[in-house]
Amino acid sequence: MNSVATVPSPDSSNATRYAQLVKSSKKAEWQIDRDLLQDRRFDFSRKFLPDGLSRVDRLTFLSADEARLLSQIQGRTYAYLFGLVERFISAKMLDQGRAHVFDDQLALEALVRFSNDEIKHQELFRRMETMLGAQLPAGYRQVADPNEVARSVLAASTWSVLALTCHIELFVQAHYAQSIAPREELCPLFKDVFKFHWKDESRHVVLDELEWKAEHAKLSPAERDQAVDDLIALVAAVDTILQAQAAVDADYFVRNVSPSFSVAETAQIKACILSAYRWQYIVSGVRHPHFGRLLTAMTTPAQMSRIQAALAPIMGD
Repeated sequence: MNSVATVPSPDSSNATRYAQLVKSSKKAEWQIDRDLLQDRRFDFSRKFLPDGLSRVDRLTFLSADEARLLSQIQGRTYAYLFGLVERFISAKMLDQGRAHVFDDQLALEALVRFSNDEIKHQELFRRMETMLGAQLPAGYRQVADPNEVARSVLAASTWSVLALTCHIELFVQAHYAQSIAPREELCPLFKDVFKFHWKDESRHVVLDELEWKAEHAKLSPAERDQAVDDLIALVAAVDTILQAQAAVDADYFVRNVSPSFSVAETAQIKACILSAYRWQYIVSGVRHPHFGRLLTAMTTPAQMSRIQAALAPIMGD
């Protein structure tokens, strides 16, 4: 009689969490047109991003109209960058799902639903770009191609990509709950876009953590050490994109405001936008308490020191 190979049962607590996430995903499922856009338009008489994220309130020489325009430009980039990172996140979660194909089917479903959500978000942000581009001045530019970025990111170790993804989806939670939701003066549709985005990401971040911890358990000490270097390189690559986008956004803003700013004011605008983008896409995630706990638990003191040294120029910006 032929023997039959047995597959180890998945951890029962994790299996329960995957099941809960599938149930939650089904209950909270939403559609772009039916539930969110509904033929609505963005209100250009209001700011898009709150000052806590855009930092435009630091530029005290701006008029109210100028501050509002800069907030709208930053809001456009905020959406573009989410679409950019979600290209690699959706692809990675499809990869993660393959590990569960012959194992926990609820884990597989949770990850497929995760990837589907990210694809939906990418469509939403593409449609936002079309809507915003029709109203804002011509000449706005996106510096990075999502597919090229995704290919580069996915070449790194799984541990590092999952760490970066967890970091991103934790700061999504903080941005919406702490900065966007409380601000009544913001464009209502812009707020709602990130409310719906936040609803999905609140589930995704649980999956990020489960998958990251599972990947960590598979690795040797040497593989973990290489993964830390990969994470440092990924954050540096994100910062390179932020620097380039901040520079073109500053130029775009200055070109569309009259009279011209002084040399000193222009320099302040450029520094402010870069500081805001670094806060939005790197610093706020690094400083998230839960991310700090997770990263500390999965690194040695020496590895944490390397990470902190690499982040120091960004964190101190």
